[in-house]
Amino acid sequence: MSSVFAYAPAPESRSIVDIAPSYGLFIDGEFTEAADGKVFKTVSPSTEEVLAEIAQAGEADVDRAVKAARKAFEKWSALPGSERAKYLFRIARIIQERARELAVLETLDNGKPIKETRDADLPLVAAHFFYYAGWADKLDHAGFGADPRPLGVAGQVIPWNFPLLMLAWKIAPALATGNTVVLKPAETTPLSALFFADICRQAGLPKGVVNILPGYGDAGAAVVAHPDVNKVAFTGSTAVGKEIARTVAGTRKKVTLELGGKGANIVFDDAPIDQAVEGIVNGIFFNQGQVCCAGSRLLVQESIQDELLDSLKRRLSTLRLGDPLDKNTDIGAINSEEQLTRITSLVEQGEAEGAERWSPACDIPESGYWFAPTLFTNVTQAHRIARDEIFGPVLSVLTFRTPDEAVAKANNTPYGLSAGIWTEKGSRILAVANKLRAGVVWSNTFNKFDPTSPFGGYKESGFGREGGRHGLEAYLDV
Repeated sequence: MSSVFAYAPAPESRSIVDIAPSYGLFIDGEFTEAADGKVFKTVSPSTEEVLAEIAQAGEADVDRAVKAARKAFEKWSALPGSERAKYLFRIARIIQERARELAVLETLDNGKPIKETRDADLPLVAAHFFYYAGWADKLDHAGFGADPRPLGVAGQVIPWNFPLLMLAWKIAPALATGNTVVLKPAETTPLSALFFADICRQAGLPKGVVNILPGYGDAGAAVVAHPDVNKVAFTGSTAVGKEIARTVAGTRKKVTLELGGKGANIVFDDAPIDQAVEGIVNGIFFNQGQVCCAGSRLLVQESIQDELLDSLKRRLSTLRLGDPLDKNTDIGAINSEEQLTRITSLVEQGEAEGAERWSPACDIPESGYWFAPTLFTNVTQAHRIARDEIFGPVLSVLTFRTPDEAVAKANNTPYGLSAGIWTEKGSRILAVANKLRAGVVWSNTFNKFDPTSPFGGYKESGFGREGGRHGLEAYLDV
């Protein structure tokens, strides 16, 4: 994008990561072909280049993996917590040692900028394993009663927007509490999960404790429905979450669902404008807006709307869209052609409904899946772009006059995952936060994560919490 600064290219080297031509399923400590021999290809979103051929898991493979996890559970759950902790610490250290390699891999397979995978994703991945390693021998003191027991086999299905981080959110607490895992990564981003399988072997993790099954939705459905899976954890769309809830209804499976969102970023008239603009940009354009807790609705107090929008447009004009491996890039590629089609359709509908669209001048690469950062003004709560989760770099701007109106508009959504409040008054932050129906409320910041803090939503954003002490409960019989 246009900028007053002159940037020289600063590419990260692809040679850091060695991607094999093909990968198998990871079952019982070994890489193996799918039972039916099916394979699929994973593509780099920024270039449409085929990165590797991946074995495609089916129902027979899921059954094989669950049996391996069940067998491994007997010895893994019997280990003292201090022994399980050693494996988790070892995994965390290996992730740190291989962080540069994994960051490049994630950028190639996902399309997000290298500075996000390098500076946000990988440090958080390692931190989650370190954090839950510390809990492994302290479960009696976690507040869930004396001698809480693991559930058994955890079936986990993760999305494509934060492939390695979502893996860490789920595998780390599962292993710390003595469970074994069958995990299905998203079909568009399987590589980092398969590299994690190699890390498990490098760390000496006993066979069968972690099993990785790349595949499509049918494989995820088979994991959820398998009768010998005791715990289901899913992060993804609300529609799939509802289907999972129907599948497990009437069973004894424990379930956590972290689903969609339509987060409100509320800016009051006493907010520091420049700081708020940075928070708005981070809230919606981080990872191209492909974040469940993205601040995709900006609620700005009417008296400062013009000033804030002028500042926001100036800031968007300095963002750089392009090669995700360039360390100067702010906006990377959309994850898939399917997702790009959805974003484009919803944006066109926003224009058709009368909202005013604006994007900075932007050169779109010829190959790959790209969408320029976009904001809509003259948006009402009836507009679809203000109601539906777009999951892209698209911001809808609405106004309010009073705190009560801000709260009413923020809560006027079927979702309830995140929100942000920008004001210099601590009393206003507390008063408004207590009225917002959102699982996470940030004050004078946005998209800040920490393994010690629980994360999750209300309403159609799901139920249960991941992260922190609260994240242990979902994997324990309490």
